[in-house]
Amino acid sequence: MARRKEIFAINWMEVQALADAKHNDPHHILGIHECLDDVYINVYIPNARTVTAIEKAKKKKYALVSERIDGFFSVKIRNRHKFEYELKVKYEDGTESVFIDPYVFEPVIDPIDVSRFNEGIHYEIYKKLGAHPMTVDGVEGVYFAVWAPNAERVSVVSNFNDWDGRRHPMRKLEYSGIYELFIPGVKLGEIYKYEIAGRNGGVFMKADPYANASELRPADASRIVSLDYTWSDDAWMGERTGNYNRPVNIYEVHLGSWKRPEDGREFYNYRELAGLLCDYVKEMGYTHIELMPVMEHPYDPSWGYQVTGYFAPTSRYGDATDFMYFVDYMHREGIGVILDWVPAHFPKNDSGLGRFDGTCLYEHPDPRRGEHPHWGTYIFDYGKKEVCNFLVSNALYWAEYYHVDGIRMDAVASMLYLDYGRQGGNWLPNMYGGNENLEAIDMLKQLNGIMRERFPGCMLIAEESTAWPMMTSPLEEGGLGFDYKWNLGWMHDFLGYMQLDPLYRKYHHNELTFSMVYAYSEKFMLTISHDEVVHEKSSLIGKMPGGYEDKFSNLRILYGYMMAHPGKKLLFMGQEFAQFKEFNEASELDWSLFEFDAHVIMQTYVKALNQLYVEEPAFYAMDYDSEGFEWIDSISANNSILVFARKTDKKEDTLIIICNFTPMEHVSYQIGVPYRGKYKEIFSSDESRFGGEGKTNKTLKQTKKESCNERDYSISVTVPPLSFTVFKYKEK
Repeated sequence: MARRKEIFAINWMEVQALADAKHNDPHHILGIHECLDDVYINVYIPNARTVTAIEKAKKKKYALVSERIDGFFSVKIRNRHKFEYELKVKYEDGTESVFIDPYVFEPVIDPIDVSRFNEGIHYEIYKKLGAHPMTVDGVEGVYFAVWAPNAERVSVVSNFNDWDGRRHPMRKLEYSGIYELFIPGVKLGEIYKYEIAGRNGGVFMKADPYANASELRPADASRIVSLDYTWSDDAWMGERTGNYNRPVNIYEVHLGSWKRPEDGREFYNYRELAGLLCDYVKEMGYTHIELMPVMEHPYDPSWGYQVTGYFAPTSRYGDATDFMYFVDYMHREGIGVILDWVPAHFPKNDSGLGRFDGTCLYEHPDPRRGEHPHWGTYIFDYGKKEVCNFLVSNALYWAEYYHVDGIRMDAVASMLYLDYGRQGGNWLPNMYGGNENLEAIDMLKQLNGIMRERFPGCMLIAEESTAWPMMTSPLEEGGLGFDYKWNLGWMHDFLGYMQLDPLYRKYHHNELTFSMVYAYSEKFMLTISHDEVVHEKSSLIGKMPGGYEDKFSNLRILYGYMMAHPGKKLLFMGQEFAQFKEFNEASELDWSLFEFDAHVIMQTYVKALNQLYVEEPAFYAMDYDSEGFEWIDSISANNSILVFARKTDKKEDTLIIICNFTPMEHVSYQIGVPYRGKYKEIFSSDESRFGGEGKTNKTLKQTKKESCNERDYSISVTVPPLSFTVFKYKEK
């Protein structure tokens, strides 16, 4: 009985599916296939005139023939086993190319990687999904992988295939929803997208969710880049800790509008910004910068909060290694870098995450959970493990590849509450009937836990506007595991108070003191951010009451009280020199104000205040210990005066702070003090160098055995109008 020779036969229905761009397993038919003693080489290249396979070892050539379906070429080679070959293609337009067949390679992603991703625990999935230059079986190229479980077909499209989705269809890995393809010869810098055929018949182009770079807006294709960079910040990274006893004084920055070039370019490069911004921040005495989102985004007025490229630093200011240089430079100069990060929502751009594979993949399918009514954006579906894996791994990615020192999570309240921003019953309760988003809570705990384990020196900061409990409590104690929470309650109360005419402040005295009732319920960060100086809210100097000079006096005491109050600090750019204009992303800060002495002096004052903060441990060492703060006089509402002490475990570090929120001077004002001894004025906002009247306490104040403020000893001091004054204890 004769042996049956053919066990592989061309399935013309499959070939037609390739031609119709509907095939999700092209490797099943394309490439080289053994058939007992023979092999087939099959190629599908639309617009090809001739295709020749060239055996690498023997340089033997095999002409492939196109029959029945245009663009499909095949050759059967008898009495051979698989061999390595190149394809030489001549196109209809007369051009030629020689390349290695991408359909001869086995999957690169290990089944274990697939399993961990589907379980939501592949914390380095960004090394597998996306576009990765690599060498496979000795061949250089780029490996593409994307998660699109509900797509009928996914293709890589680019300049190298004329953006034709039929040229490079990807293979769908079983049970994973992942499509992958290794394409030899693709070069760094090439742009690409995924062409996705949905099951409903639609075909659309999407940027790569895991891309490491993108085109400059308004173009939105992904770009292939290398993340190779030689870091020189070992000393910084080795000493970096999450110690709450260290000073943290943050300068919040929007890179595109801090400063702009004078040579006609739209923006500075990350590398240029590194030197310019670092010099300024160091001179001003800040310990950290916080960058409004640098992740890729299409719309400038979103300030980066509508992200389309979560793994890509925006190309507005350079490429990935440029941003690595930026962080590296900051670290070498002793400045920490915190990134704003947006895990709560994403925009509806056609090329973005929305309806990614033709279905609600990254967003929740029910608009009552999947669409944000205020922002016109999609909300992540935290119930999908792969979506949570995307977000968790993204935060880890910035810590690993870019060495960032903190992640500030935007709009956390909108993640925690299912009814956030929704009217009436336009929301879906959780399984217990409550308004807590249980899946989002689990994702945040997972992220904070794994970040703490892998990058313990990377701060986790929550912008959370409600009284959700235990935000900064450890996970093992039932908390959410953040390091810090923005104290938005303090900010709203304090700014509201400071906008009042001093005549009426005595009726709102509790707005100054209420924050200390809850100050130790969380590890708070005091922030006056960009949100407070936009959308017709006015700049800080513009909020201050009174005439021109009074505005500056009020702003000085605002900054002083903020610095002395327990909690780490953050101030938005431009406020340090009292910019009158609101924040505008379309132009740089109003540096022309330095023509006027008042703004130069205000910058000098903030610089001196920052220096005082870093030099005096009492301002930061016990921020989260009630023993580090002591009210001396919190009830002088009629005078609108506050007196309190900041302490450490060392007596000699003790500071006495006096804040006078009215333009009334007080001579021989008696205050009780914690210890017997001497007290020296070390700082006053009324110093003439800061634009004040110079009514300061120039001599040491010796305590007297006179009871005051329920203390046995007291001192008598001058309290200038609208002033912030600091005395330091000296035992002898």
